Amino acid sequence: MAEHLKFETQYSLAGTSLSFGAIAYGCWRYAGTDVPTATAKIETALECGFTLIDTADIYGTTWPDGFGEAEALLGDVLAADRTLRERMVLATKGGIVPELPYNSAADYLISACEGSLKRLKTDVIDLYQIHRPDLLTPFEEVAEALNKLLSAGKIRSAGVSNFTVAQTNALQRYMDRPLVSHQPEFSCLETSPMTDGVLDQAQEHKMVAFAWSPLAGGQLVTGQAAGSAVEKVDRILPVLDRIAEENNCDRSAVALAWLLAHPAKVVPIVGTQTIERIRRSADALSVKMTRRDWYDILEASLGAPMP
Repeated sequence: MAEHLKFETQYSLAGTSLSFGAIAYGCWRYAGTDVPTATAKIETALECGFTLIDTADIYGTTWPDGFGEAEALLGDVLAADRTLRERMVLATKGGIVPELPYNSAADYLISACEGSLKRLKTDVIDLYQIHRPDLLTPFEEVAEALNKLLSAGKIRSAGVSNFTVAQTNALQRYMDRPLVSHQPEFSCLETSPMTDGVLDQAQEHKMVAFAWSPLAGGQLVTGQAAGSAVEKVDRILPVLDRIAEENNCDRSAVALAWLLAHPAKVVPIVGTQTIERIRRSADALSVKMTRRDWYDILEASLGAPMP
């Protein structure tokens, strides 16, 4: 009988005592509801073991007018029940500015982080990530801001989102402490982090890799793809469905499990706003998948067998 791949259920941020579940809950579409509804989503995520809560200052109901809305709503949830903050690792991001589009100048990043702290109604952010690289700010200056935030105790750790390996190395050169995370787009449909060096770097430096859009924006759930993704999704879904049937779960759980099986510390960020789908995402942790299953999914995505 083929051996099943093993999944980790708990991770930590290097150099800290912060630990969290192998699946995270994301707040990209969190804004636009009332506090009781928003609270129910967070409580469900925590009950499922999704104890890292990921948000960003730009998340809101509209762009660019919704800036700060998701953080503000989460802050109201945390203010209404202070015990929730103690049960989570709180992560947010800054550096995207409507219409600029990016600003990682030291003064701006510090003020952006302070704005997030105020909206989230907390005195410290557990993980603060640069949302996207600002090509006009020297890495030394970006590091200056992060180092000041770390030394002031406003953030407990720092990481990067959508950075290349070279950009991460350049920023790390000026950091007083190690960067602890990458946040790339990563799914069965978008596999580039496995070949562009991001997941290799995560393993080398014991960084956590938080995968955004782990279900390809819902394409791996509904099967409704567009453009160049249609053929790829049509190849992937039958493989996901076969493994899902063997495990008595839905295809999304298999797609998440595929990420969890990677030897880098890959933590999928699920962003569903449906309570039942939050719960069902936890099925990924019990999916039984063989090495052949895993490569079947990758080969379907690539459209060719491994060399």
